[in-house]
Amino acid sequence: MSSKVATVALTALAPISWGSTYFVTTEFLPADRPLFTGLMRALPAGLLLLALTRKLPSGAWWWKSLVLGALNIGAFFPLLFLAAYRLPGGIAAVVGSVGPLLVVGLAALFLGDKPTLKSLLTAIGAAFGVSLVVLKAGAAFDTVGVIAGLLSALSMSAGTVFTKRWGRPEGVGALALTGWQLTAGGLVILPIAFVIEGAPPALTGTNLAGYAYLAFGNTAISYFLWFRGIERLSASSVTLLGPLSPITAAVIGWAALGQALGPVQIAGMLIAFGATLAGQLSPRTPAAPKGPRGTKGATDATDAKGTRDPRGAKSVTGGERPNGSKGTEQRARAVRAAEGAR
Repeated sequence: MSSKVATVALTALAPISWGSTYFVTTEFLPADRPLFTGLMRALPAGLLLLALTRKLPSGAWWWKSLVLGALNIGAFFPLLFLAAYRLPGGIAAVVGSVGPLLVVGLAALFLGDKPTLKSLLTAIGAAFGVSLVVLKAGAAFDTVGVIAGLLSALSMSAGTVFTKRWGRPEGVGALALTGWQLTAGGLVILPIAFVIEGAPPALTGTNLAGYAYLAFGNTAISYFLWFRGIERLSASSVTLLGPLSPITAAVIGWAALGQALGPVQIAGMLIAFGATLAGQLSPRTPAAPKGPRGTKGATDATDAKGTRDPRGAKSVTGGERPNGSKGTEQRARAVRAAEGAR
């Protein structure tokens, strides 16, 4: 298994896990406490990761962590829950499925990734497939709910792009960065939850088990895998894994809750899953022309401006690059030989 396939497979576990959120929320948690649920997902997980990594932000990373935490967690969770409460679940999922299209636009603006016909078609295909899976006939629209759903998708999309743009500071692992964002997002939700919903409800053992799963499996581990994937893959590839979440929710609803899956839903799953797979395929790049004595005209370790990627191993869009002193020495010898032949 190649490193990219392994990375895609691990990153895909995050939206698959998020697909279980609806089942856990309805079967294990107290009703009508969406903000408290968002708080319990984010803050305990963030504090646990801070305790494990024992690293705090420094310098500009204090405000960057706050911005990323607010986009990926603090704003995203309340807006998502508001959309879910104001809209039927199917419409909320369809509104949220525009995320890949938003990422394509934001990546062009902030990462310099030009949108391609393939990226646009796969994003549209994913949204269409999700709509077939979850949208029911006669579903009612609500203006506030639709706006909240669009803003939640925009918030998560912007968080994905800026997580890609800023990377992480030297010497800080993805686990610590995840802890910073979850803690910051939880602190953003904390005052909102208490102002709107009041004191925490009395919790049963079942509630505590549900919150434990959401905080650690569904959030701490899943967001670590998600942010790790953003670092190693292109932003559009990562966000096109998102349709796995409503697909998983539909499968769990069929298997555990007895919800029907007809031919239209199955066709939608196949379309959304096909778009997800297509989004992970890298375009073929033509071989670089060879110079004198077999030297390459341009090395893959430099960009179009002739500057080397500071990390040496990865491009902005997540492609693998050769690294190591041996390759550098070989290229240097080849350049000297070419100059001597002129």
